[in-house]
Amino acid sequence: MLNLIRYKNLLMLAFMQLLFRYGFLKLQKIDLALADWQYGLLVLSTILIAAAGYVINDIFDQQTDQINKPNKVIVGKSISETKAYNIYAFLNVSGVAIGFYLANVIMRPNFAAIFVLIAAILYIYATSLKQMLLIGNLVVALLLALSVVIIGIFDIFPATDTANQDVMAGLFSILLDYAIFAFMINFLREIVKDLEDFDGDNKQGMRTLAIVLGISKTTKLVFILNFAPIIALLYYINSYLVPNHLIAATIYSLLFVLGPLLYFSIKLWTAATKNNFTILSKVLKWILFFGILSILIISLNIKYHA
Repeated sequence: MLNLIRYKNLLMLAFMQLLFRYGFLKLQKIDLALADWQYGLLVLSTILIAAAGYVINDIFDQQTDQINKPNKVIVGKSISETKAYNIYAFLNVSGVAIGFYLANVIMRPNFAAIFVLIAAILYIYATSLKQMLLIGNLVVALLLALSVVIIGIFDIFPATDTANQDVMAGLFSILLDYAIFAFMINFLREIVKDLEDFDGDNKQGMRTLAIVLGISKTTKLVFILNFAPIIALLYYINSYLVPNHLIAATIYSLLFVLGPLLYFSIKLWTAATKNNFTILSKVLKWILFFGILSILIISLNIKYHA
């Protein structure tokens, strides 16, 4: 049902959530709300709902994908639209059901609404939001950021009491910093993907930023927006890594996150073709990967530096 790219995206999402727990939270020697197998269910729930979002998106994007990605069209070719809807329903119900269970495990049954809300937003995005100027880009970026924040909601918040409140607040703040970084990078990537899909989106009458402003102006706008994560990263390095003498983490951040961001800016300035934007989209995906991986580098640097 899902093509190789979608599988890679889902694996990336699972890797990210597992990394934050076992490459960050577990290294802090604190009590967490979920047992390991329950956290595995949280990851599974996230993956199922995200996969459902891909399926419903493929259902409503059949005509656009025929132009933008003719070799990757599945709905209407490999499987029928009816079967696709059945798969979508199964994935969503399974993901939300697991979320409902976990909300009761941490004795916060109202938190089950988070999973229902995410599933609903993904459906609305596929049916209407993605056609609205910038709204669709913002929604996708926010949902990725939420997949980081939800770790704190289910694993940190329920285990917080008066004795560990300051420590837990600090850990949640770090997760929030990474969620903001993920939002910024994915927001840029969504706009770049619109540039990549310009022809198909234009023929379908969609109102993406690339279509409204044109390729040249949108490219220059992304160039300007890219300064936000660059400045944020430099601030983070200068305010937290350098003062704490985390040399390995500083070098890693400069080489594997800041370096690719600068490379992205340089290549973006002259980008004009679909192939150019495809490459730039992949560059942003790698920046996101290395950015998230930095939490492990920082944690290990602190552990062995101390």
